[in-house]
Amino acid sequence: MGKSTIGIGVLGMGVVGGGVASVLDNRREQLSALVGCAVELKGVLVRDVAKPRAHQLPAGLITTDPRQVLDNPDVDIVVELMGGQDPALEYILGSVSQARHIVTANKEVMARHGPSILTAASEKGVQVLFEAAVAAGVPIIAPLLRDLVANEIIDIHGIINGTTNYILTRMANEGADFDATLADAQELGYAEADPTNDIEGIDAAYKLAVMATLAFRTKVMDIDVYHEGITKLTSRDFLHASELGYAIKLLAIADKVGDAVQARVHPALVPQDMMLAKVDGVLNAIEVQADLTGKLLFHGAGAGSMPTTSAVVADIVDIARNVAGNSVPPSNLALSDSVTIRPISELETRYYIRLTTTDRPGVLAQVGKVLGDLNISVASAIQKETDEVAQSAELVLMTHLSSESAMQTAISQLEALDVVAEVGNVIRVEEW
Repeated sequence: MGKSTIGIGVLGMGVVGGGVASVLDNRREQLSALVGCAVELKGVLVRDVAKPRAHQLPAGLITTDPRQVLDNPDVDIVVELMGGQDPALEYILGSVSQARHIVTANKEVMARHGPSILTAASEKGVQVLFEAAVAAGVPIIAPLLRDLVANEIIDIHGIINGTTNYILTRMANEGADFDATLADAQELGYAEADPTNDIEGIDAAYKLAVMATLAFRTKVMDIDVYHEGITKLTSRDFLHASELGYAIKLLAIADKVGDAVQARVHPALVPQDMMLAKVDGVLNAIEVQADLTGKLLFHGAGAGSMPTTSAVVADIVDIARNVAGNSVPPSNLALSDSVTIRPISELETRYYIRLTTTDRPGVLAQVGKVLGDLNISVASAIQKETDEVAQSAELVLMTHLSSESAMQTAISQLEALDVVAEVGNVIRVEEW
């Protein structure tokens, strides 16, 4: 016989934690009906009890002492919403060791320690669910764990950071400057005061590591994901890309070739008629290509209090139903040890190159020789602007399929040419 009351302990009452605590309190009867027994909030860990909050919880539920939640015998499910690795990882592993179930939205912890957490949970017969760790309210973890298990996943292409997508959308639509757009994003609350994790692709790399681990059933850590941010992009890149028929997006890409997985996050030129090219603003989208289903698109709000709350509460209900019925599903995460990580140097794709050169005859021949000697074939070359005073010109090249290692060598050699003042940008072109 299962339990008559499922106790919930929440760690953190920030934007997401406040939303979760509010829903658990306000919708207690509705959630209890869904679960089949009472679902009760038993404690919420906060940094400051006196801080004003949109939703006032019953007296005695809020505490600054983690032991009041973690050691409470009435807590069956610990909901970790603190973010960051420390002390979240300690609290998660400690709770698992006490045979408590876990719901978390912590992408960093799951990217770095997910497999070991899930193994520990399996040994203790408890569940760890983490739908909100990737793309908030957009369901992707559950489909990868359950709905698509009969498939072999071919690849994943995603826009999984709303902050950068907002910035890139503004730059594309308005010809806006990166720094000014970032400042606007911070003022609107889309970007943190320290935006490094977003604009350098680190946040997306965490999320991609989690998805790739599930999709390819192998351990992909955050350090296995190549990441490159958006700070080098200029309004000119968006102008040229549009003229060439492309949008620029920060893409998270993972694929498997043979027994090798490659995972990477970087700006990319995406053909304007592709679905992901049309995903604008703070929205997220993830396209999964599988052998049985073909292409699937998951699209929606990838951040924010309520979308993330939706995913967290759904995980709580999922676990609570199993606890109420005295049934815990067996771990379905069996990871292969035979898969290797393919480095970015082995990538083959097309490239966009923007150069500032001296405006005189023979420049294109010198640039073409550098590329040709490295087996990089130029598909098109367009002189975009000429500065007669500085005697300089802007040259935009599009290549045929080329290797990443050759392109990196080419960049160094181009920068060394007397006729090249600057390699303004090199952006990979993704057409899948």
